[in-house]
Amino acid sequence: MSAPRQVVIYSRKGCHLCEVVKETLTKLHRRGGFNLQEIDVDSDDQLRRQFTDEVPVVFIDGRKAFKYRMDEHEFLRKLAN
Repeated sequence: MSAPRQVVIYSRKGCHLCEVVKETLTKLHRRGGFNLQEIDVDSDDQLRRQFTDEVPVVFIDGRKAFKYRMDEHEFLRKLAN
């Protein structure tokens, strides 16, 4: 059995799009199959400069998969590849 996929969402407090994507990821995470980590870009100066206002961003195994919005079915498809 292979190791679970690693999913990271870069977000910030007060970001409506971030909340929508986090809600979807949390729901999907309950099904299993991946580890989920949330990183607040405002917690680190370098991350704040890197992402500026371009959040949320979702990475799967270190590769950018989504920015701003995320389709649940497309996420599951990318997760399966």
